[in-house]
Amino acid sequence: MASQQRQNYRNGEWVGAETTETVQVTNPADGSVVATFPKASPAALNATVEAAVTAQTAWASLPAPDRGAILRDAAHELEQRRDTVAELLTQEEGKALPEATGEVQRAIDILYHYGEKAKSIAGTVKSASGAQTRLRTITEPLGTVGLITPWNYPIAIPAWKAAPALVTGNTVVLKPASEAPTVAHELAACFDRAGMPDGVFNVITGSGADVGGALTAHESVDAISFTGSTAVGQTVGEVARNNGARVQLEMGGKNPAVVMPSANMTEAATIVGEGGFGVTGQACTATSRAIVHQSVYDDFLDALTEYAENIDIGPGLTAEMGPQITATEQEQTLEYIQTGREEGATLTAGGGVPDVDGDGHYVEPTVFSDVTPEMTIAQEEIFGPVIAVIAVESFEEAVTVANDTTYGLSASIITQDLTEANEFIDRVESGVVKVNEKTTGLELHVPFGGTKDSSSETWREQGDAGLEFFTTTKTVYVNY
Repeated sequence: MASQQRQNYRNGEWVGAETTETVQVTNPADGSVVATFPKASPAALNATVEAAVTAQTAWASLPAPDRGAILRDAAHELEQRRDTVAELLTQEEGKALPEATGEVQRAIDILYHYGEKAKSIAGTVKSASGAQTRLRTITEPLGTVGLITPWNYPIAIPAWKAAPALVTGNTVVLKPASEAPTVAHELAACFDRAGMPDGVFNVITGSGADVGGALTAHESVDAISFTGSTAVGQTVGEVARNNGARVQLEMGGKNPAVVMPSANMTEAATIVGEGGFGVTGQACTATSRAIVHQSVYDDFLDALTEYAENIDIGPGLTAEMGPQITATEQEQTLEYIQTGREEGATLTAGGGVPDVDGDGHYVEPTVFSDVTPEMTIAQEEIFGPVIAVIAVESFEEAVTVANDTTYGLSASIITQDLTEANEFIDRVESGVVKVNEKTTGLELHVPFGGTKDSSSETWREQGDAGLEFFTTTKTVYVNY
């Protein structure tokens, strides 16, 4: 695929840069240039916000079913280009093509879902205390919202933030991650072709410090929805709150999968392997810790090691597992692997750079055994294909170890014991909990979010909770 010269999308138009500075997007599999974007300035961000603010009243005045129809039309536009956009996603982000195709399909499904939900956006009717009185509530948009999204799901996350924001009558300024902004601009193109009014949906590419910081601090932005690292998210939240904006933060994870003796070890290893090595381990919900009962520890470790060693690694267009997105991410993962070895963990699979043609940022699927809960690789988010296997002597210890982290995003237990499953559901400190499933993978019509350092613990995303974050309630009393 030839390199493309791209533009930002503001007020219904594709606009160039005010300066000669650019953002260059490269393929992590071979270093080739995928696209070049204008590097927006704070002044450009300000113009983009102003366009969104100007468009908001008219957009909110449009009946919700009409707003929903535009989302459905955009979904159809994206559906027609699904395979092309998926290939582009693999080119810029690196994940395997089937994973990229699934992500684009998820964005399509999200747009259709919220497009239909538009028909039921309303308030509630309550019984009034007096005669000849009507009492009800009205659901109203917040205004103009800023969305700051990461590179690891570069179209699904923008879609699941933008769709509920738009359908409830808000206007949107989206700042995608500079490492993988191209498919977010494809989303904008679909909205444009679907007839989205000028200024309602805008995309601007630039640095997190300059453009992201300016968006977070902008006095005309009524809400900020952020997904990214915990360190950056906590700063974003503080700035936005000080500015009076509503805040939604989804951040890091150190997700456990507990494996109990009643489980089938081959099946358990597949569940953990898919959760830990899928999308090259670059997911906030990735399985990072396998907490395994001592009686089945060796059998599970053998099965997981075999699973890791049989993963086909290479360019995402042809292989089962692609590269990490940047050299920096690759180096960080390799540093964590070295730290694990230095702290006494045993490397049982992977741990190095595979022999793959080209200048890609590859790391072998890596399994550590003999890991103790206090080790760095058992506490810090790695964001790469590394699974730490920890032995425990009882279910009680497994729950304690699972909760022994500052994060609380997703957790899983693999067991055939109904009591263990329900006890784990009740006691694990996690916003998402699964039984006999991998920690990754989310349904779009139910809430998603974490606890502790994984979230602001304010508003959830997706499902009806996604609508709630972007709306406020007006209570109406009518005495006739």
